[in-house]
Amino acid sequence: MRAIPAELVERYIGEGWWTSETLGDILGRGLAAAPDQVFEVHSATRPWSGTFREVETVARRLAEGLRARGVGAGDVIVVQLPNWMEAAATFWAASLLGAVIVPVAHIYGRKEVGYILEQVRPAVFIRAERFGVKVYDPDLGAGVPVVGVVDRDFDELLADQPMTGVGATDPAGPAVIAFTSGTTSDPKGVVHSHRTLVFETRQLAERYPADFDRQITAAPLGHFIGMLSALLIPVVRGWPIHLLDVWNPRTVLALMAERNLVVGGGVPYYLTSLLDEPGFTPAHLANMRYAGMGGASVPAAVTERLTALGITVVRSYGTTEHPSITASRYTAPVDKRLYTDGAATSGVELRIAADGEILSRGPDLCLGYLDDELTARVFDAEGWYHTGDIGGLDADGYLSITDRKSDIIIRGGENISALEVEEALVAMPEIAEAAAVAAPDERLGEHVAAVVRLVPGAAAPTLESVGAHFASKGLAKQKWPEEIVVVEDFPRTASGKIQKFRIREQLRERIGDTAANAAR
Repeated sequence: MRAIPAELVERYIGEGWWTSETLGDILGRGLAAAPDQVFEVHSATRPWSGTFREVETVARRLAEGLRARGVGAGDVIVVQLPNWMEAAATFWAASLLGAVIVPVAHIYGRKEVGYILEQVRPAVFIRAERFGVKVYDPDLGAGVPVVGVVDRDFDELLADQPMTGVGATDPAGPAVIAFTSGTTSDPKGVVHSHRTLVFETRQLAERYPADFDRQITAAPLGHFIGMLSALLIPVVRGWPIHLLDVWNPRTVLALMAERNLVVGGGVPYYLTSLLDEPGFTPAHLANMRYAGMGGASVPAAVTERLTALGITVVRSYGTTEHPSITASRYTAPVDKRLYTDGAATSGVELRIAADGEILSRGPDLCLGYLDDELTARVFDAEGWYHTGDIGGLDADGYLSITDRKSDIIIRGGENISALEVEEALVAMPEIAEAAAVAAPDERLGEHVAAVVRLVPGAAAPTLESVGAHFASKGLAKQKWPEEIVVVEDFPRTASGKIQKFRIREQLRERIGDTAANAAR
């Protein structure tokens, strides 16, 4: 873990941003305050309806069952589940125990999950047996002491009597390890403490408008920010929880109409897919008053379209390492909300380095990575986090991101390592050299574009052949290229290094030209 400068620790505690509370503390208090609040899972295959009290009972029975098996504060619990009740119960159980929770995206395949299990060596692994067409490898987690599989033996882990109280644990210690892709081919383990996440939960809860309850949450609980948004913030605010395990625009529109539920933002695709659905009517706009957008590139065309419909749009910027770096408030001037990524949030400091890289630090900044070498590379001695993104600040302190120094692609809020995609591409016999870059995407913000130089005489691969190759490598489908561009050579530096920023510029220009031609 990184060494946090003493003066920052003193400031964060002095300002009340860091307290002695743990996730279990704020969760236990919130659940006790609203035991009869609604908790529903909207699912075609595994629907569930009940109250906070009922889910808490499952969570406390699970916590007691795990404690009887020797699991306690500081032990690691890995959970890979869709947005189901059992995912919530597992997160709540871990928090009440004082254990460290490791959420894993339910779409991750054998390669990613196997790596995560090897890195964290968990005491517990909770997973599904199947979800949709995806069947999980039965031998994954074979070396984990306690394994629970929903729809098989998960219920056997539940004790007859629920755990009482909240387990004692160090608020400065690890609470969540979130794995995210980046410049390395394997996902990075980002470690957050109770202090950082209690602060993050409170500041996000404070930013929500008062009439933002009844929200549908489709963000995966396998992403830690999805867990906070779905399973902590509503508890702190006393709001109902409505989870959706598969994003289906038709289903969402029906829930908005029949149950008076609201959609409050997310990655651009969540909003645009609703607007483009044939069943969308002006009546749905009453439950789309706000759109908080982040987690992916946010095209100006999307923010302008939403604004024209009367939706109040705000943008934000953050990473798994530093979840809330900047954001706009709903009352901010319209040009700031639509065309910038917001101003520094509570306690956050921003700095633009000489090369344009965005540096940040604040009370919600993580403790570091599981990889000490990576921690030393990304965080400096003064506590600054080197984001890998390029941007600038205007005279009012609002940030605009202009490019990405780090080599990741953000597709629908999911980080994808360009290096991992490239390693898979060059393993194909017809490809001599490859660059994976982010291409603009109106639905998802970005998608993976594979720019390839072929072996002389080879035929260009198709999306189908590339997909089959990636599937054979065990890579999750969101990492598969959705566009293939064949080039004779790449733009390069004097030393021969591929200039990815030039490739990204060319792709943006090409899409702009296509749109202009279509408008003529």
